[in-house]
Amino acid sequence: MTFDTIIKGGTIVTAADAFMADIGIRNGRIAAIGEALEGAGTVIDATGRLVMPGGIDSHVHIAQPGAPEVVMAEDFTSGTIAAAFGGNTTVMPFCLQQRGQSLREALKAYHAEAEGRCHVDVSFHLILTDPTPGVLGQELPALVEEGYTSLKVFMTYDDMVLKDRELLEVMAAARRTGAFVMVHAEGYDTIRFLADALEAEGKTAPYYHGPSRPVAVEREATHRAISFAEITDVPIMIVHVSNRQAMEEIERARRRGLNIYGETCPQYLVLTEEDMDGAAMEGAKFVCSPPPRTTEDQAACWEGLQHGIFSVFSSDHCPYRFAEDGKLTAKAHDGFRWVPNGIPGIETRLPILFSEGVKKGRISLNQFVALTATNHAKTYGLYPKKGTIAVGADADIVLWDPEMTRTIDQADLHHGCDYTPYQGLEVTGWPVMTMLRGRVVTDGETLVNEAPGGEYLARERSPLVEGRQAL
Repeated sequence: MTFDTIIKGGTIVTAADAFMADIGIRNGRIAAIGEALEGAGTVIDATGRLVMPGGIDSHVHIAQPGAPEVVMAEDFTSGTIAAAFGGNTTVMPFCLQQRGQSLREALKAYHAEAEGRCHVDVSFHLILTDPTPGVLGQELPALVEEGYTSLKVFMTYDDMVLKDRELLEVMAAARRTGAFVMVHAEGYDTIRFLADALEAEGKTAPYYHGPSRPVAVEREATHRAISFAEITDVPIMIVHVSNRQAMEEIERARRRGLNIYGETCPQYLVLTEEDMDGAAMEGAKFVCSPPPRTTEDQAACWEGLQHGIFSVFSSDHCPYRFAEDGKLTAKAHDGFRWVPNGIPGIETRLPILFSEGVKKGRISLNQFVALTATNHAKTYGLYPKKGTIAVGADADIVLWDPEMTRTIDQADLHHGCDYTPYQGLEVTGWPVMTMLRGRVVTDGETLVNEAPGGEYLARERSPLVEGRQAL
């Protein structure tokens, strides 16, 4: 046989093109793209389907340790199965360094969580919470050489926030080592100030999570992070941007020639602050940080996607059950500040953007592929092995039915969470087959291979760091 598998009759869509052709797959890679390919043991009929690169979700939280009373609702088995059913072939969760812990210790424990459980490929970002001289001067340089080429820093949260001097030291270390920096930009002290004031007024319901983290908090922190990046001469990604003002900080920085990049997420396109105002504790289901904003901010985020201010679209999947070990801990009933921050979205990211973006004429099919796969691969050192359909690339391929209409329903999803914040949202367009290196993982509602076939991916340095490429 010339090929192991041929995908015939579909419309191939990349970040640059859309055309009718067959794909020949051999040894897990794309070996040929052309007309009327023949000679394969398996032939997949893609007539009427869009054939696109598997999604890359570069911002997910899986099996991440937290407060003793809180359990994350996702392990690597359920998380990567849900990812595959949602049209993703690579996910990038965060390995959290807890204070007092070395990066090596954190990675050893996190790899143990993932080993043998992944149904799609995975690669880890590092979260630095304790940037000691040893971590920045010894561990980080060695780990970057080993393929851990991106890290995340937090400007908020009691157990993760870095002081300004620490942020500068981390960015300077990234400059020396070639690591790419992601920033959660919300001002810690301002949030505490506002939360204390709201609690003093008896405003403790989940809804007040939003007023405790208003747009100004995110805008100020975004400006500060950009200023630090300018001072240390490093490119950064401002993650999960929720509003126009923070977006405009990124846009202004880019106009000044700075290498500042932006990411937004589904919750900022289809949820609003009013969703946190549900009866009893229902609003807790929508508590994430930054919080959902207004319809005007939704429109701004769409503009950011349309005009390239946001180069990647991620889920920020961070699931907690709506139960006593998740959103409804004893502390959470005392006030919004104790509700675990995060919502699920790994399986619904792509259908939401396809339906609300492509089908409603906000973005093109090519932009969809760039925002959900290609730009992630380019940003985080996986391109061209991942993120595109081209000869030599891994055969990570998703077939889409662009006309399938579904109503998002928790009962149909595969994640470990017990709810979806997108319950009842009607979408058009759904992934109907996901292939990882030429191996069918999901077909319709069937998990074809029970045995996990995902691998861990070491990565090259980001070309954004090395100045070879711009998005």
